[in-house]
Amino acid sequence: MQWHEQNDINVQDKDETEEGTEEIAFNKKYIKQKLDHGLTRIWMDVQQKVKLFVLGTDLSHFKLEEFIRVLDIIHRMIEIGEEFCGSKSDGLQDSLKQQSLNYFKNHHRYRMDELRMFLENEGWELCPVKTNFTYSRLLEFKFMKHWNKSPELSPRGDSSLTTDNKVVYFKDFTDGATPFDVHPEDDENEDVFSYSFDSEGNDSDSDSDIPDELKQDYIDEITGEARSHRQYKRRISHNRSRKNVPIVTNTTINLLRVIGKYMKMITVLKPIAFDVIYCISQLFDYYLYTVYSFFGSHDSVRNERAINQRLHLTLQRIHSNVIAEEATPGAPPVDSEENQDRVPQPHLSPVVDLTAADKLFGLSERVVAAESLVFLANQFEQLQPHFETMIPTNKKAFLQQFYSQTISIAAELRKPVYWAVSVHAIDYNGVINLMANVRWDIKDIMSQHNAYVDDILKKFENLNRKLSDISRRLPIPRVVYTSVWEHCVRLTNRILVEGYSNAKKCSNEGRAFMQLDFQQLLSNLEKMIDLRPIPEKEFVEGYIKAYYLPESQFDSWLLDHKEYSPKQLIALINSVDHLNKKARQRLISVIEDMERTRR
Repeated sequence: MQWHEQNDINVQDKDETEEGTEEIAFNKKYIKQKLDHGLTRIWMDVQQKVKLFVLGTDLSHFKLEEFIRVLDIIHRMIEIGEEFCGSKSDGLQDSLKQQSLNYFKNHHRYRMDELRMFLENEGWELCPVKTNFTYSRLLEFKFMKHWNKSPELSPRGDSSLTTDNKVVYFKDFTDGATPFDVHPEDDENEDVFSYSFDSEGNDSDSDSDIPDELKQDYIDEITGEARSHRQYKRRISHNRSRKNVPIVTNTTINLLRVIGKYMKMITVLKPIAFDVIYCISQLFDYYLYTVYSFFGSHDSVRNERAINQRLHLTLQRIHSNVIAEEATPGAPPVDSEENQDRVPQPHLSPVVDLTAADKLFGLSERVVAAESLVFLANQFEQLQPHFETMIPTNKKAFLQQFYSQTISIAAELRKPVYWAVSVHAIDYNGVINLMANVRWDIKDIMSQHNAYVDDILKKFENLNRKLSDISRRLPIPRVVYTSVWEHCVRLTNRILVEGYSNAKKCSNEGRAFMQLDFQQLLSNLEKMIDLRPIPEKEFVEGYIKAYYLPESQFDSWLLDHKEYSPKQLIALINSVDHLNKKARQRLISVIEDMERTRR
């Protein structure tokens, strides 16, 4: 039609007679009507041929990048059809969705198996990346650079930009080029890896943040050696960068790459956006469940209820929906159809040792695993606005549920992971044995604390030294120190109460002796670790001081302090010397009634 319009002027110049003008106008009108009426028919013919080609082609052997390229080309075809005749190309879109779902289902199964292989071979060692590393540094997410930075993003392919810069195919491609020409992509090199903890992504030689008096050379007061400002600055930069380095593994980075490819697929085929986002959630679910099963599912963790109800329900849901059931001898056969879309639970690599006491029972590996999960969750938080734009409106409830029930609780997995270290880091049974040798029915006020207090402090000093040794090889975040010490102190306080409850006899002076020991432990502990307040301090103090309660107050105290075990409560009642036999029996009956109602 454009050709006819452009050549219409030349025809009018050649024949300017009245009869010739009428004939030209008639021919022009006739041609325009024919072309207008034929646009839809022409495009339907083109669409049908492309549809047959798409449905008849086996795309299962294509790599994901190649398949996305095919999707991008067909996506441009659909846009050309809309510009050509206003057609939405529903038939072509349906065939594209059908092929994409078939391909993506098989591809995702392969990716889940690949993730399992990565996790089973993962040594859980720190992968050195720069301190400014995020998902956006990976080449798989480079397509997102074309999106607006506003919350309402345009999840379109690279062939389409924003509304203001929309491609007009029949005007922009008139010089011999076509919309389907493959343009060589700009060579981009990833700059995410670092080979030292000093990489911060900025000029490390800058002195702008250091006072002038600190730039001068100085004498080390300990060694007497002359030190230069550059040595001082290098040490400061090293400590700062170690503190901020992201903790990730090779598997973490590989998982982010897969997510980037999945999101690219959504941009060129919106109809399967929900299916792709659902599969992305499965990738994260599987990673989270693996970290738990490798490092947080110890029997001591389950016994101590280190997992809260919300985390427990999430792990249960993931196990039901993602983890394949394994055949058990003597049990009913596993339903193969239900297992078809699930993945077997991975097994920890034999190179990972979680039993070595000198390495704090695999604390380095546990830190890398738990903190890489938290890092991955933070990347998902940053991607949430993009997912909300991509997912259909009627499926947004799923996305909100995924973020509230899975992403938001990833950090809570730290507790069971580090709890398993704290349970074995201190010899709590040794403390109980030392406490058993102490007499609490003394008649004199003592001024010197017992030997078991020194034993606990020595164990804590040993733990502190091991943590320092590990921190030289791996940057341990502040939250890890806090978690490990909090668990150790809490377990120690529980052991103290258990040890005090083992006392068969006790006097007022003996109870004061317990208070002296505990205050000595607290004062030294506060100097050793920066943990305020001391966990379960009231748990110990309350048990010691309850000895002095009059009989009339014991009933209400027992009902208000169900955190103690029945054995500890009965031991307390039996040790109080100002209670007569009848009062003891009555109070013990109260404790037994409490236990029955608790069950």
